[in-house]
Amino acid sequence: MHWLRCDDCGHIFTEGYYTDECCNLIFSKANEHQTIGHDFERKRYIASKMVDKVLPYASSGTWLDVGFGDGALLLTAHEYGFDPVGIDLREENVQALANLGVRSFCGDIAELKLDEPCSVISMADVLEHIPYPAEALKAANRLLDQDGILLISTPNIDSFAWRILDGQKANPYWGELEHYHSFGRVRLYELLKHCGFTPVRYGISARYRLGMEVLAQKHRD
Repeated sequence: MHWLRCDDCGHIFTEGYYTDECCNLIFSKANEHQTIGHDFERKRYIASKMVDKVLPYASSGTWLDVGFGDGALLLTAHEYGFDPVGIDLREENVQALANLGVRSFCGDIAELKLDEPCSVISMADVLEHIPYPAEALKAANRLLDQDGILLISTPNIDSFAWRILDGQKANPYWGELEHYHSFGRVRLYELLKHCGFTPVRYGISARYRLGMEVLAQKHRD
């Protein structure tokens, strides 16, 4: 893998993206830890901390989880009173979520259309997997209601934890084959503002190593 840095904005990204054929192979089957309900009791507790961060800004309405994976965040949001909707690239997971009675779609958020605006959209460790993240963020902005909240979690390249692992030559993310981007807090905030959002809260993520969680509100007209 070859990682590049933009001289103008400092954005860090891979040299090139996978072909459609390769993506179809990657998303043709879910790994065990990505299947609906996997280790749900433990993941439910972690997800509850994420929902708690959202509650001061939104406490009801449609919660869309982009790249819902094992479904833990979306199913936990339902416990809090949100109407869950999921979108993922793995057809196997989409069908499994639908079997639990949750509205689910297979595809890209840029192509998604819903009858109602969303109160919350979450992209939990998803943005770094998307070749063109600005397009996904602009689609999220379109789908949110005027007071809507966006929840992003992703590894934080600006953190000292990241630098320490780099120094130890033990940082796992430089070899993560499904990652196209590495965000820091500063760069993520710039991108969010460019795509119509105002960051309102920063936090540490308990989902994965070196992670950050950022809440952002849709710009008000």
